[in-house]
Amino acid sequence: MNNGFVRVAAAIPKLRVADCIYNVGEMADLIRQAENQEVQVICFPELSITSYTCADLFFQQQLLSDAEKALIELQMLTFSTTAVAIVGMPIRFENKLFNTAVILQGGHILGVVPKTNLPNHNEFYEKRWFTSGNQVQSQNLKLSGENVPFGTDLLFSDGKFTFGIELCEDLWMPIPPSSQQVLHGADIIFNLSASNELIGKHQYLRQLIEQQSARCIAGYVYASAGAGESTTDVVFAGNGLIAENGKIIANAERFSFESQLIVSEIDIERLQADRLRNTNFANDKSTQDYRTIKIEDAHFIHFDLKRKFNKHPFVPPISNREESCHEIFSIQVGGLAKRWTHTHSENVVLGISGGLDSTLALLVCVKTADKLGFDRKRIIGITMPGFGTTDRTYNNAVNLMKSLGITMLEISIKDACIQHFKDIQHDQNQHDVTYENTQARERTQILMDIANKHNGIVIGTGDLSELALGWATYNGDQMSMYGVNSGVPKTLVRYLVDWVSNELDSTSKLILNDILNTPVSPELLPADENGDIAQKTEDIVGPYELHDFFLYYFVRFGFSPAKILFLAQNAFDNLYTKDIIEKWLKIFLRRFFAQQFKRSCMPDGPKVGSINLSPRGDWRMPSDAIAFTLDN
Repeated sequence: MNNGFVRVAAAIPKLRVADCIYNVGEMADLIRQAENQEVQVICFPELSITSYTCADLFFQQQLLSDAEKALIELQMLTFSTTAVAIVGMPIRFENKLFNTAVILQGGHILGVVPKTNLPNHNEFYEKRWFTSGNQVQSQNLKLSGENVPFGTDLLFSDGKFTFGIELCEDLWMPIPPSSQQVLHGADIIFNLSASNELIGKHQYLRQLIEQQSARCIAGYVYASAGAGESTTDVVFAGNGLIAENGKIIANAERFSFESQLIVSEIDIERLQADRLRNTNFANDKSTQDYRTIKIEDAHFIHFDLKRKFNKHPFVPPISNREESCHEIFSIQVGGLAKRWTHTHSENVVLGISGGLDSTLALLVCVKTADKLGFDRKRIIGITMPGFGTTDRTYNNAVNLMKSLGITMLEISIKDACIQHFKDIQHDQNQHDVTYENTQARERTQILMDIANKHNGIVIGTGDLSELALGWATYNGDQMSMYGVNSGVPKTLVRYLVDWVSNELDSTSKLILNDILNTPVSPELLPADENGDIAQKTEDIVGPYELHDFFLYYFVRFGFSPAKILFLAQNAFDNLYTKDIIEKWLKIFLRRFFAQQFKRSCMPDGPKVGSINLSPRGDWRMPSDAIAFTLDN
């Protein structure tokens, strides 16, 4: 495997009905193409050696003999290849005929799996010719001069990944064979199919594959009959689909008249990580025994991925972004509404800096007040100018509070900080961590005391990315009474604010647009000579889009630093060099481990996605764990 990836293919050959030698010639060509692309397993459609639509020709001894001879020819043509090939053909066994998948590698037959569920309704009448594989358990058969394992109890493995096989109708059953195969260790399911086209059927098929791959936490490779099949009564479009845990990652061109090879990679480590976390995964495991057949490791370990990974895994795709933003924002609002009413607080209090995080928190407060029927004046927003506050952020903070109609307070922290510097004998011209954290803690003290004074609770504004990096002052902005953004990563904050802006008046929307274009900064250092922000967070800790990418794969799947680096190179190929990605990944790992103590006592806040760092829920980690490195 290459960093946990297995390269697979769904092959749709151009066939001729009942012309077995021609068909295996087309199939052999696709196998060679797959070998050149370092494919490890290639799957062909159902009954691909004969074609699916032979009908009563399946009773002809000539066709069955031709199929067996063609299989031998295919073995010879693929003797020098390392890819595993899964082909379909009818096989005679004990005076019965079976619709089977034959598994080949290096010119040898590794096993034969018969179809279990035979469709016999509407346009299908397979029981006219074939016998169900339910009647075959733990047997062997003689095929091409070899003694070959035969049955529905076969799995195939190279020691690093395991796959199982089902055929067409098997997938459509209430409990497909693949459901048990994955519980007994299969990581990928290959489906040899011949499913004809009907209006609306394709979309349903895609959903079925997505659902089964998600339910099984597995890869799913589907190859269905296409060009060359008979169109006497039905039409086959040549569906080739590759799915991974609920998502289609590659597909063929339907209704093509040419042979097709659909290639992609399935992340076995990702699947196994999800299964490891799901402690109920094997609860329904049957007592049926499976025989595991060894396949040879193809040793393809240096291929570049054909699939591309999303740079921003936390950001919903455009197709459902509006719906997802609505749901996320509603979770934030729902959490705050419960906390506000449960504490019987008169007001909520939060600091407004003119930055993205405090803006999102304010918008959540406003929506919550509206939802509860509260006067917006019960939201007390406080701008607290300090030594690094710029006119741009100050004006945006003030103007936004005014446009939203909340209670606005302005309390400068400068004099209090200067006095504090004197008290602790710190030179205020020494712009070190004491200089910065003094300001953050002074602001938090103001918020807490104003909340006490006005029977309120302090709403935290820090986001998930800042929690991951520890980019917060301990007992400063790290602390609040409810952190509405604690489940929202930085890359998502921007999209949420932009989404909410469409529901506001034109004045508020203009202010939000400028906030969206303001560099991220804590503004704890004096502005530059032009009055602009001098302290830009991403210049110090690195690009948040990289850190969010690291966070997603580190926490969600537990990937090693080396694999995260590999994926980041794929996702950010034209944006950052390997050296730059490696630099910021090392910083992410160092900070993530070193700053756990801040997360161990973080305030309550709503979880909105699959990743959260609450010590009470999703992330329990000792504060003195040794950081992982790229050499681990």
